[in-house]
Amino acid sequence: MTDATPSTPTDSAADGAPDYDAMTRDIADVPAVEVITTVAVHLLSAAAVNLGLDKPDSEHKDLDEARKLITALAGLVTASATEISSFHAAPLRDGLKSLQLAFREASIVPDEPGQGPGEKFTGPVFG
Repeated sequence: MTDATPSTPTDSAADGAPDYDAMTRDIADVPAVEVITTVAVHLLSAAAVNLGLDKPDSEHKDLDEARKLITALAGLVTASATEISSFHAAPLRDGLKSLQLAFREASIVPDEPGQGPGEKFTGPVFG
């Protein structure tokens, strides 16, 4: 009988696994504008999906979730606009307005002007 010794973990590079430590960026090295815009794009995308805008004839619609996401996006864009410059803020504002208008179209019972998602931060949105 041979004495089996337990296997020991090998170096990740030796077994073909990626070296995640080398691939991971320290959060301290990420500029604030990149973090803010990345979060905004995630909110924008999630709201669009919940409005059913992700693909033609989408059956997925959750206006309650979309309202929350649009309001969060409006707060983020409004609060950070002066910090991230117009170059970054302008497209986010355009996307936000598009979502707000899409929400109005999707709603069976429209909100009063100024009461739609995010409008407490942006003011009333008209088409």
